[in-house]
Amino acid sequence: MSEQAALPGESWGAFLAKAFQSRSFLAGFALTALLVAMAAVSLVWTPYDVTKLVVADKLQPPSALHWFGTDQFGRDVFSMIMVGSRNSIAVALVAVGIGMGLGVPLGCWAAARGGWLDETLMRLNDLVFAFPALLSAIMITAIFGPGAINAIVAIGIFNIPVFARVARAGALALWPREFVLAARACGKGPFLITVEHIVPNIASMLLVQGTIQFALGILAEAGLSYVGLGAQPPAPSWGRMLFDTQTRMIAAPYLALFPGMAIVLTVLGLNLLGDGLSDTLDPKLRRQR
Repeated sequence: MSEQAALPGESWGAFLAKAFQSRSFLAGFALTALLVAMAAVSLVWTPYDVTKLVVADKLQPPSALHWFGTDQFGRDVFSMIMVGSRNSIAVALVAVGIGMGLGVPLGCWAAARGGWLDETLMRLNDLVFAFPALLSAIMITAIFGPGAINAIVAIGIFNIPVFARVARAGALALWPREFVLAARACGKGPFLITVEHIVPNIASMLLVQGTIQFALGILAEAGLSYVGLGAQPPAPSWGRMLFDTQTRMIAAPYLALFPGMAIVLTVLGLNLLGDGLSDTLDPKLRRQR
């Protein structure tokens, strides 16, 4: 029987009760829930149509009519931030899914087989690490052109070695454990041991790493959009909004303030959520309280 590192015999209710005792988790959950709620609402409603240009209303400061003001084309900035949150979540979520879906099996496979296979996979990981998401996006864009899909692919490729290393490190620490040796003595092969014992026990660290990579994915998406390699107009993007503000910082500083704050609060919330999950899911930290 495996020694679950995350939630041995606990219900979700008990887990959430412990999680919400962490201030980091509570603050991170609130900020993340706000982001998700804003993105969900933007699917069905925004104060103004973000694709409609109203030049007569351009560069209006924040007011009761336009909470965050309007941009150089008369578009409502608050509405654009709402729709931009949806795009950021979609890009980061799919990119993390790619990284986790490919990286975790590779890391577990390397830990289970060891030897030359482990060494080869880790050296390939190092090779991928040599090409950051931005550089990967530039190369992909040069071939296929700019766009959100190419940004997802670039960020996802960069996430693969991250999850592979985390999964490999966690799996290597578990393979010498008694419950794994007992499973091997019962005749189970590396695949069954990995699926039934290794993966459930490293799920907590993968979840925490997932929240960190999600935050980094949102930052990467904003950076790629800033240099014109992410979501293309007329689709709103926080990074693109910052780029369009460069020449209007003096006349309309709010154009940079609000999308910048959206990025900062989102990344802060996800990092706090990851810290809170780490404290809650790690049995050693729980025993120290």
